[in-house]
Amino acid sequence: MPFRLRLSSLLTLLAAAWASAALAALPVQGVEVKASYPHDPRAFTQGLLYLNGDLYESTGLIGRSTIRRVRLSDGAVLQSKAISSGLFGEGMVNWGAELISVTWQDQVGFRWDIKTFAMRSSFKYAGEGWGLTQDGKSLIMSDGTPNLRFFDPRTFKETRRVRITAEGQPVGNLNEIEWVKGEVWGNIWGTNIIARINPATGAVKGWIDLSALPDAARKPNVDAVANGIAYDSQGDRLFVTGKLWPRLYEVRLTAPRTPAR
Repeated sequence: MPFRLRLSSLLTLLAAAWASAALAALPVQGVEVKASYPHDPRAFTQGLLYLNGDLYESTGLIGRSTIRRVRLSDGAVLQSKAISSGLFGEGMVNWGAELISVTWQDQVGFRWDIKTFAMRSSFKYAGEGWGLTQDGKSLIMSDGTPNLRFFDPRTFKETRRVRITAEGQPVGNLNEIEWVKGEVWGNIWGTNIIARINPATGAVKGWIDLSALPDAARKPNVDAVANGIAYDSQGDRLFVTGKLWPRLYEVRLTAPRTPAR
């Protein structure tokens, strides 16, 4: 998602939403770095996924939005395709032989051939597009509101939505999202926090704090926030990064702690 054009209003909304959620007595886990890899420091990371040994990443900003295939070991961009110069690229997910991506405020998404990156078709949807993932049956999108929206992968017609809450309080500004072991994990935009969400109910089950990562404290500008979660289900590996971060991290979660109310 976005950037300084709506920074003040978004931070106001985020602060209000986060103040309620942060008080919830839910488990909090930290992270330990298992390995780190180079990451393009010009990549305004919007979507991230691991597939067949490579990372697939979508980047944002008007005039700089791309989809790309990236080699994990050295961060080399092996394949890249620019999204239309007037569009602000957002989340991306794989489905069958395609990559599917959305845009921020343009209400248009694209289907790309996963091998050639040729655009196969486009589609429309209502509202904003932020993060995108899938559970094997549906595509799941975050849109900045306290909702997760589920779509038919073939038609991109919305089939249902769930409200995201932490102990009954709405949680908005969910940005990049990933399907991890039956849960939806999502970066809370503007923070170092990942929410672990029950996709059936929308209830937050716990938080993951990325503050220990070296780049989480490094703020070359206001937009360089944590954003990007990729899970290797076969290898049970978790990767995280951020917008404009020079490193991508393979991490393990620490034991949960439950904060006092």
